Amino acid sequence: MKIRQAVLVDIDAIRYISERTISEIYPHYYPEGAVKFFLEHHSEAHIINDIKNNRVFLCLNDAQQAIGTVTIKGNEICRLFVLPSCQGKGYGTEMLRFAEQEISARYSTIILDASLPAKKIYLRRGYKDVSFHIIPTGNHDFLCYDVMEKQGEKTESFG
Repeated sequence: MKIRQAVLVDIDAIRYISERTISEIYPHYYPEGAVKFFLEHHSEAHIINDIKNNRVFLCLNDAQQAIGTVTIKGNEICRLFVLPSCQGKGYGTEMLRFAEQEISARYSTIILDASLPAKKIYLRRGYKDVSFHIIPTGNHDFLCYDVMEKQGEKTESFG
């Protein structure tokens, strides 16, 4: 497994990983309006902007296939997705560890918006709930999520 900074030619892979994960996993946890909200929130335009600002990383398996992505904005972990077919194999944990180390090199606190499918993972990694939010979405549905926080451990950055 390798994690590297994404470049613009990676846009199709990152968009595919994001859309595939949201489309396959999130309907088990969220109503239709919330799933559509997630898909729009992680649009190609947003991904391109983050790539141009050097915020996006790509996870490659041993065959050098893109199977996951994570975005780091300041001290916030965003857009952490692993293809559904590759989940449960440690890739998400390694990307989370990578993001935590990158952030801890510069900040004392790590924050993230926790999706329902990933919340258990974050709790196991020592994150604590700091706030709860509700966003009205299409279809008269709502997106509910927690903002979570963890104290960083001062480490050396990968980058």
